[in-house]
Amino acid sequence: MIELTAAEVAAATGGAVSAAFAGARVTGPVVIDSRDVTAGSLFVALPGEHVDGHDFAAAAVDAGATLVLAARELEDVPCVVVDDVQAALGELARYVLATLREGADVRVVAVTGSVGKTTTKDLLRALVSPLGPTIVPRGSFNNEIGLPLTVLGADRDTRFLVLEMGADHEGNLTYLTRIAPPDLAVVLVVGSAHLGHFGSVDAIERAKGELVQGLRPGGVAVLNADDLRVSAMARLTDGPVVTFGTIPSADVRASDVRIDAEGRASFELHAPGAEPLRVDLRLVGEHHVTNALAAAAGALQLGASAQDVGRVLSEAGPASPHRMHVVDRPDGVRIIDDAYNANPDSMRAGLRALAVMAKQTGRRSVAVLGEMLELGDDSRGVHDELGELVVRLNIRWLVVVGAGAGGIVDGARREGSWGSEVVHVADVEEAAALLREELKEGDVVLVKSSKGAGLWRLANELTGEQVPA
Repeated sequence: MIELTAAEVAAATGGAVSAAFAGARVTGPVVIDSRDVTAGSLFVALPGEHVDGHDFAAAAVDAGATLVLAARELEDVPCVVVDDVQAALGELARYVLATLREGADVRVVAVTGSVGKTTTKDLLRALVSPLGPTIVPRGSFNNEIGLPLTVLGADRDTRFLVLEMGADHEGNLTYLTRIAPPDLAVVLVVGSAHLGHFGSVDAIERAKGELVQGLRPGGVAVLNADDLRVSAMARLTDGPVVTFGTIPSADVRASDVRIDAEGRASFELHAPGAEPLRVDLRLVGEHHVTNALAAAAGALQLGASAQDVGRVLSEAGPASPHRMHVVDRPDGVRIIDDAYNANPDSMRAGLRALAVMAKQTGRRSVAVLGEMLELGDDSRGVHDELGELVVRLNIRWLVVVGAGAGGIVDGARREGSWGSEVVHVADVEEAAALLREELKEGDVVLVKSSKGAGLWRLANELTGEQVPA
């Protein structure tokens, strides 16, 4: 965070500050949780459904905050008062980034897509950090609150700002790119995540296209050539377009893709002007080839060499919690913890990775699946189709958790002649008790659901690791 006076914060956010506090200086991080306050912090008093940040403002000041961004005056608390605290947070981030760009070459990379954003962000961090100080989101800080907080973590030494931009409605990415107009816009996949909000895949495509439309003048669109909806977004920009994928026409391309016994992909990386390089990913699942290519294409645009890209991609492991995190327990059970989030596309990818790993190692495959949220009227049918896929992939044991995931049971039992055993349990606690009794040496277990379904808690129990969601 760059140092700001209260008067500068007020000017940036359209707020008001009393003369008594106009000289207060923000020298520490911008935070929304009073427990995260350090000396010199700006505390943002966001109103919430269950908790109002204004109630914690005094405690934040006692802990060292020098200023509070608030929607009303607070007694004996140095405040900048604004009409809308969340909107003001975005305006402050926009001001800080614009200020940094005036004095330094700060490159903003924005990543969107129905699946793969966080993994691609993590790979980009690994690839560009050697080139200069890099800021990336904590977890999946990719919305109207998380993205500004990430931007506000940048300072005058920052060279790369790698951002996730998520959307559950049209207009979300337009708002986010107004805060942080990207130099590189990376679009991964148009899938069916948040279908209940969008209503159609066409609407999802329009929403993802907003990222390309939000590019800075001269900015580069980095597009997935294997996804026709994404590659068509080239028409949304007059600037340069770089493509990645497995088709021969892609600018950054993978060929000779192979999957090893541990479910990890390797491929030949083809980059403009460079000899082909063999990349051996440490990430589990063939779908990570797309994420690796996207990160490679972005990093090459930012100045990384093809040789360094190939080397780093082969070294990088999972960097964010509950995302295809593999744990081999002392009792011989392998857990694949992919419980952070789920949509139909990521569920299919996770199940295929499980099936490949189990087949190549001769182990029993176990899928522990919970509900995929935000699918709208299609939810039951989409869950049903997933159950069919479980059986067709010859997953040997399926444990479905929660009433909302019941469609998975219906689909699997309709295809039951294929040989999968199906069990439906009420909640995480019942699933944990069942798995404690029934898992045996050699089993390989995938745990996956939307975050709100809570299977990340089950994954923690199964792995013995207390990893936050």
